Amino acid sequence: MQKLLASLLTAAALAGLGSPALAQSRIKDIAAVEGVRSNQLVGYGLVVGLNGTGDSLRNCPFTRQSLEGMTERLGVNIRDSNANSKNLAAIMVTAELPPFATPGSRIDVNVSSMCDAKSLLGGTLLVTSLQGADGQVYAVAQGSIQTGAVSASGSSGSSVTRGVPTAGRIASGATVERETGFELANMNEVRLTLRNPDFTTAQRVAQAINQVYPNTALAENGTVIALRAPGQMGMAGFISRVENLPVAVDAPAKVIIDEVNGVIVMGEAVRVSTVAIAQGNLTVSVQETPQVSQPEPFSRGQTAVVPQSTVDVTEDLGTQMRIVGGGTSLSSLVAGLNALGVSPRDMISILQAIKAAGALQADIEVM
Repeated sequence: MQKLLASLLTAAALAGLGSPALAQSRIKDIAAVEGVRSNQLVGYGLVVGLNGTGDSLRNCPFTRQSLEGMTERLGVNIRDSNANSKNLAAIMVTAELPPFATPGSRIDVNVSSMCDAKSLLGGTLLVTSLQGADGQVYAVAQGSIQTGAVSASGSSGSSVTRGVPTAGRIASGATVERETGFELANMNEVRLTLRNPDFTTAQRVAQAINQVYPNTALAENGTVIALRAPGQMGMAGFISRVENLPVAVDAPAKVIIDEVNGVIVMGEAVRVSTVAIAQGNLTVSVQETPQVSQPEPFSRGQTAVVPQSTVDVTEDLGTQMRIVGGGTSLSSLVAGLNALGVSPRDMISILQAIKAAGALQADIEVM
C-alpha cells in the first residue's frame, strides 16, 4: 500500500512539472496607486558666468528685460544703457517633483537655452522659482550647470561640437519648499490603476488580495481596483504588503507592426486559423547603356550620344504554398511564417493579408 501511495505521489509530482504555470508578476509592477505620482515643475531664469557664449542682448529682448529687472532689484539701474554682454543667457528650468517630497529635500533640475546662446558650459543658474500646474511655487533652484558637451570654434569659422551644449543639468540643484498635500495615511480607501487595462487581470488582482485580506479589494472596472485597509492596519503598510502579491497577467491578442523599421511583435495569445500562403516578388530593372555615334569622315555630321535602355522583368516564384496556423500556439505560427523564407517587411504584408482574410484572431496595430 505504501509503495502504491509513493508511486501515485511521484506521478502527481511529474504531472505538476509537466504542466508549466502561468507567468506571474507582482502587483507593484502592473499597477500604480492613484494619486501617487510625480509632478512637473517649470521656471524661467538667468544663467551667468558664461565665457562669451551667452545670448546677444540685441537679439534677445527678454534677456535684456530680465537683466534690467534683476539689477534694479539689487539697486543698480542699467536701463537705456548700451550693455551688450554675452556672458549671460535666458533659460527654462524643468524638474520632476517626486511623490511625498518634503520641504528641504533636494531634486535634480534640467536647464535649456531660450535664445541664441552658443553654450551653457561653466554657467551658474541664479535663484529661480519652480511652479506647478496650479501656479504655486514648489521648489527653488540655483547652482552650477553641467552640460557634458564640448564645443570649440576657430577664427576661420570652423567648429566642433559634441553633444548639446545649450542644455544641461544641475544635480540636486533645487530645494523643495512646499508639499503637494497628498496625505495617504488619512485615507480610508485608495484605488489601484492597471498600467495595461484588462478585465481579467483586474479581477485576478482583486482575488489575489482578497485571498490574503478578505473583503478588502473590489475590481470596479478593467482599470481600477478599490482597496480598503483591514482593521487597524495603516494604509501605507497595507499597500506595501499588497504590492508584493503575485498575479498572473492576461493580455489581449495583438500584433504590433512598425513599418518604418520593419519590426513585428506578437503576443502569446495570437492565433491563426488554418490558411494557405504563397508569396513571390516581382523585380523590374532598367539599365541605361549610352552609346556614342560618330559621323563619317569629312561629313557634316556631329558626334552625338545615343541612349540605349534595357528593361528586364524578373519574378521570384518564392516558396511553394504552405499551410500556416491551426490555432495552436505562437511558436507554431512563427515557425510557419519563417518556413516561407520571407523578410520581415514581406511578413508585414502577409500578416495584414491574413487579417483581411479573417484568419488572424488578433488586433493589428500599425505604428
